[in-house]
Amino acid sequence: MTRVGFLSFGHWQNVEGSQARTGGDVLLQAIDLAVAAEELGVDGAYFRVHHFARQHASPWALLAAAAAKTTRIELGTGVIDMRYENPLAMAELAAQADLIARGRLELGISRGSPETVIDGYRVFGFEPADGETDADMARRHTSSFRAAIAGEPLAAGNPRMVGTSALQPIQPQSPGLSDRIWWGAGTRATAVWTAEQGMNLMSSTLLTEDTGVPFDELQAEQIAMFHEAWTQDRTPRVSVSRSILPIFDDETRYYFGLSAQREQTDQVGILDGAQSRFGRSYVGEPEQIAAELAKDAAVQAADTVLVTVPNQLGPDFNARMLEVIVRDIMPVVDAGA
Repeated sequence: MTRVGFLSFGHWQNVEGSQARTGGDVLLQAIDLAVAAEELGVDGAYFRVHHFARQHASPWALLAAAAAKTTRIELGTGVIDMRYENPLAMAELAAQADLIARGRLELGISRGSPETVIDGYRVFGFEPADGETDADMARRHTSSFRAAIAGEPLAAGNPRMVGTSALQPIQPQSPGLSDRIWWGAGTRATAVWTAEQGMNLMSSTLLTEDTGVPFDELQAEQIAMFHEAWTQDRTPRVSVSRSILPIFDDETRYYFGLSAQREQTDQVGILDGAQSRFGRSYVGEPEQIAAELAKDAAVQAADTVLVTVPNQLGPDFNARMLEVIVRDIMPVVDAGA
């Protein structure tokens, strides 16, 4: 059975029609949606992280608050830009959030995506070392973070305080968190690297390469290469993101009806200097979407589908949309596997 989660970018803007006018609105509504999604049987509540933008930012307060309000649903990120992170401070914050969630945290991390600012990580105090790229720095931060959450001793103890000078790990520790780290991979090569590092694979609606084949087929190839490269003794997880907008009442027809009349196709363009392929959206009646997703090669290859939600329409609207996806669409998709 495919797990289904929602992925919210947390857009907020004080414009007509938006239910999320402020940063406070977005945070409180995200918690409300996580609670509602859990009641509906949705498996995951995931939040995108951007800096210097009117969207979700550093996720720790939100994850902890959502964890305190829920009991079952996975809580995650998709993804944290590791160029911006102090890895040891992040290890403490992640462990605290996971303990509050009682082991439900699923952290998606990566080098990050195109930003609204230039080299914003430098303003946060992080500079690549000599000979490093910003991507190298992100991977270095990732290595330090993963060592810390795995309990690696890091700092010499003060004998007057703890009776020993032996190296001490960061605290608190949250057992099992090490196995719940995902890397957001934009290429097939990065997916192989992710498997070699022993991290789960998170793949979005964008791949920063293009071979001319449809997006879902290219992404399915990425997933296959990830599995082939996996050597750990646990079963890895793979998620893919999809834009799924079902039309099931007058309100959804008002918002999505025109889009449903247009042919939904992949888009190819240049992003950060690389030819990239953007996956299509799925817009229409639930039966139509279910039939199309059942033929999506990457959806069939993944164990988790993250549905990007139009969060500015508010938690009640998005809860109704998620209910239709869980009740009417995904069972048909699973049956077609």
